[in-house]
Amino acid sequence: MPADEYSRLEGSPGQLVEPDLGESLPPAVMPSGALPAPLETAEGGEVVSSGGALRQIGRVFVQNRLAVIGLITIVFMVLFCFVGPLFYHTNQTNPQAILLSTTPQNAPPGNGHPLGTDNQGFDILGRLMYGGQASLIVGFAAAFIGTLFGVIYGAVSGFFGGWFDAFLMRIVDILLSIPTLFLLIVLAVIFHTSLLLMILVIAFVAWLVPGRLIRGETLTLRVREYVQAVRVMGGSRRRIIFRHIIPNSIGTIVVNATFQVADAILLLAALGFLGLGLPAPQTDWGSMLSQGTISALNGYWWEIYPAGACIVVVVVALNFIGDALRDSLEVRLQER
Repeated sequence: MPADEYSRLEGSPGQLVEPDLGESLPPAVMPSGALPAPLETAEGGEVVSSGGALRQIGRVFVQNRLAVIGLITIVFMVLFCFVGPLFYHTNQTNPQAILLSTTPQNAPPGNGHPLGTDNQGFDILGRLMYGGQASLIVGFAAAFIGTLFGVIYGAVSGFFGGWFDAFLMRIVDILLSIPTLFLLIVLAVIFHTSLLLMILVIAFVAWLVPGRLIRGETLTLRVREYVQAVRVMGGSRRRIIFRHIIPNSIGTIVVNATFQVADAILLLAALGFLGLGLPAPQTDWGSMLSQGTISALNGYWWEIYPAGACIVVVVVALNFIGDALRDSLEVRLQER
């Protein structure tokens, strides 16, 4: 401290002298009601929230270009299959009218048929739209039913635990030990094939995987503090399962559901390829692929590629979406 400052602070004997600390004092108090200016956060500082959970998930999802391409592809395929027939009119339900018409069979692309015609004279482009409707309906409906039942089954099994959980899981183990395609073939042969039956048959095997996944999630969630608090407050078991356990497993449910749609489309294609798909004149991409294989052996190579390309494109797009949703939900959970 400088000498003059020291002498000024010392003052006369017996006199209380207050030091001049004006330069080191904080600024004046702000008026009542005024808000302080936002503090700058240094690197590694606290995380600042920049929106709700859905906005944050969407931001991470959009950053994945493959996922965006996959989403656009799925939207395009849905419009192609369900809106396309409104603009591209073809006969896909009356084979007798096709036989009586002048439409050539196994015609190459061109002459009013951009993708040619099949062995019955159906326009392949229109057939893709018509068959795609069945494939997408079965895929999404079977995945929804299977995921819904699997989530409830797994949550109930994991929540109660004990011998009840062991009994329910042994049922799942038995069904998983049977080859899925073999089980589907048996069910498709026993029952009369129809669109509703295909949905139920594929949903019958689609719930097994989500059931085991949600059961594992429930085993960890049921011991959390908020679940124990609901129990202490007298909350019912049904409320705990449907209001706390299942909503907190939504990340696993959503991600698995996207893969279930892809698996359902592939299973329907496999059944159609084996001749156990939808009965004629109905069709799906698997049945078209099977017929295209036979036609390709006879030299009509152009009939095998359209259905196969649609199956591959849709399944790959759904896998891209599932991967991006998993990354988005994991980021949300890590930043909470």
